[in-house]
Amino acid sequence: MITDKHIETFVAQAHRVGELGLTICSSGNLSWRIGDQALVSGTGSWVPSLREDQVSICEVATGKVLNDVRPSMESVFHLGVMRQREDVGVVLHFQSPYATQVACSAIRPKSYNVTAEIPLHVGRVIPEIPFYRPGSPELAEAVVNALRGHNSALMLKHGQVVCGKDFNDVIQRAMFFEMACRICVLADMYPAVLTEEEVDALEQHFLGKISI
Repeated sequence: MITDKHIETFVAQAHRVGELGLTICSSGNLSWRIGDQALVSGTGSWVPSLREDQVSICEVATGKVLNDVRPSMESVFHLGVMRQREDVGVVLHFQSPYATQVACSAIRPKSYNVTAEIPLHVGRVIPEIPFYRPGSPELAEAVVNALRGHNSALMLKHGQVVCGKDFNDVIQRAMFFEMACRICVLADMYPAVLTEEEVDALEQHFLGKISI
């Protein structure tokens, strides 16, 4: 089912993630569901310069590796999210500058809804995940639970994770997440945010037009 073209596309999208500044060096990881299998960036690989021989092919249902490439240690939550949500085609764990600063800050904003794009594309509420060792079963379980009803989550003292139907969906979500965090940091974690009524009106107006 997985073809060379699929792997070429995955590598190109990984490089795109890096070019947008969402990951640096070996930070972050990426996965893409194709039928009942998934491509996952390999353990220790650098997403911005991912090579085709660093792409792991896994069964979504079992996590079984189908080629000789060991997947990222975070593949457990990537595949776990896909198993829980049939609508999810791509999962991205990233560490962009401002969003990671927020994740590592003792004081964080109560709301990230600084512009209309945030509740509509990132999520009206962004759950926080306590720090667990990267690659641990505890982290995988926490991420899967957080993304059951959300498309984005903040991993404290670690980074961020977003999911969506395709690469554009996920990259847009990650970029708007980073934009919101930049605004929050520059506002000393006390930004002016949309009211609940304003968010309600946005969701009502755009329902069925924008994936939320």
